[in-house]
Amino acid sequence: MVVTQENVAVNGSRKLSPQEIADILRDRIRTGDLKAGDRLPTQAELADEFGVERGTVRQALRALQEDGLLSNVSKGSPPRIAEPPAVSGEPQPTMVGLAPRLVEAFSVPHVHVDAACLTAETLMLGLGEPLRRIHAGEVRPESINVRILLPSRDIPLAFPVPVDASGSGDPVHQRWLAQRNAQGQVLKHNLQALRATHGIDVHVTFRALPFTPPIKLYLLNGTEALIAYYMITRREEEWDSETLEMYDTLGGKSLLFSFEQQTGLRDAAFVEQSQKWFDALWETITTDLTLS
Repeated sequence: MVVTQENVAVNGSRKLSPQEIADILRDRIRTGDLKAGDRLPTQAELADEFGVERGTVRQALRALQEDGLLSNVSKGSPPRIAEPPAVSGEPQPTMVGLAPRLVEAFSVPHVHVDAACLTAETLMLGLGEPLRRIHAGEVRPESINVRILLPSRDIPLAFPVPVDASGSGDPVHQRWLAQRNAQGQVLKHNLQALRATHGIDVHVTFRALPFTPPIKLYLLNGTEALIAYYMITRREEEWDSETLEMYDTLGGKSLLFSFEQQTGLRDAAFVEQSQKWFDALWETITTDLTLS
């Protein structure tokens, strides 16, 4: 079974935020529980399912619409799941553009994916379609090797950070850490399960960065580099019965730029240098990371 974020233990007394509801619905889209063309339940039905107000559901649906995952959004009827975009060289929001590139990357016998990011959320969700295809018998790589660089839990992050840092403790950091760990654990579980179910040689490794990455970078099979800038914004989110005001990034909306080795000398040099940069970090100033 493919585990999604909604399977991760959550404090039952805390109401879900719009972002958390959007994440759960994204998981259902990526894993195929909700397919292109399907209608979502009504806002009232979703509000009942998640135990929240309709306004919270509307905010979650708005986020999915902005990510390009919903179509036919109107006040009169529930929206439909959008058709996945065709793979193209045009920049797309990361949440939309990464999955098709991962599908293509998983079509080779030996899959290598390197990622440097703030959390593993986008990669976790983007792997939903390649995993579905493996479980459906459409593709079967012999090996999968995934390496992920995430910020250390012990450093002061540049973002997300509270707008007002004068209070005691740092719930914004605790929220980020909980998400980093939960998303990484789900990603690792879903990939490693392929060893038992399909006999695929799978390795998933994390290391801790000593700084906050200003970009997210994905390197696929040594032949493609995908990069997106983290855009910082001020926003609010409900977390553990309080409203957090923070400077944060909505990384899934950042445009993802693709550089392919076979495109030309300029792109080939970017892919090569990006891989060297990642390898240098992996082998020098990063440390072992245990998700807990």
